[in-house]
Amino acid sequence: MVRAGIIGGAGFTGGELIRILLGHPECEIAYVNSNSQAGKRCSDIHKDLLGETDMTFNANPAFDVDVLFLCLAHGDSAKFMKANLIPDKVAVIDLSQDFRLKNAGQINDFVYGLPEINRELIKKTRYVANPGCFATVIQLAVLPLAAGKMLYEDLHVTAITGSTGAGQKLNNTVHFTWRSNNISFYKVFEHQHLNEIRQTLIGLQTNWNKEIAFVPVRGNFTRGIMAGLYTKCDLTIDEVKNLYKEFYRDHPFTIVSENDADIKQVLNTNKCVLHLKKTGEQLFVTSVIDNLVKGASGQAVQNMNLIFGLDETCGLKLKPIAF
Repeated sequence: MVRAGIIGGAGFTGGELIRILLGHPECEIAYVNSNSQAGKRCSDIHKDLLGETDMTFNANPAFDVDVLFLCLAHGDSAKFMKANLIPDKVAVIDLSQDFRLKNAGQINDFVYGLPEINRELIKKTRYVANPGCFATVIQLAVLPLAAGKMLYEDLHVTAITGSTGAGQKLNNTVHFTWRSNNISFYKVFEHQHLNEIRQTLIGLQTNWNKEIAFVPVRGNFTRGIMAGLYTKCDLTIDEVKNLYKEFYRDHPFTIVSENDADIKQVLNTNKCVLHLKKTGEQLFVTSVIDNLVKGASGQAVQNMNLIFGLDETCGLKLKPIAF
């Protein structure tokens, strides 16, 4: 049984991680840390956990566990790693952006935790940098092309995300009165996830030096991401489908659908559903994920499974809300 500690468990990703691990047959939660909510029951903050657990938030993290999940704000994970001497035997899976990019002098040797390209490296490491949610949905839409050295032109992406992507702290753009019946663009062409996307694609196709024109959209719903990506492609639609299906053949959570994809197919699951369409020279890829599961906590558990030699799908056979 893998013993897990959760650092920063009061936010959305922490709550989702608790929910998933409570149903994981090979993992037990040793404690959930939160400085801001210490002493309170987890179910008082994460209402969906009512009746599922009586755990309370702990103010004092301990390292007598097998794995630490860092569900901290961007910048705080690096501070945590510097401030604490974590035993070598403890695996660390960070859900912030602090260790996603390869930088000189970086603390520890974090592997970028996208199993669809780094599965074997993840199995051999103790340090994983979980990808961002937009980065996950966009990369999965284009990985087969990059791996096949078939990216020729710019990538054009528009993606809409739910309000949980902005975190649990309230601000003007997550209030119900602003989000309801409303959508808006933000961080156009300069979203922070672009750097990790480009790092991955250039790692697969070193001669690709084009632009990623990314337009993020705030949606008037709570969770899920739908991305639409298009780029020039010389393959026929049947050749593209075969390329994608072969690339993802051994990856249980990324599915190429013959039908249009929608967010309800993936909500509350660790799935990514892709749909491919060709018009003239342009390939259009629809990609949908749950930003809190495959885009965060579910992918973190998937990485934990790989590190500890468990079945990759263990604890992640989750039912979508589609009906």
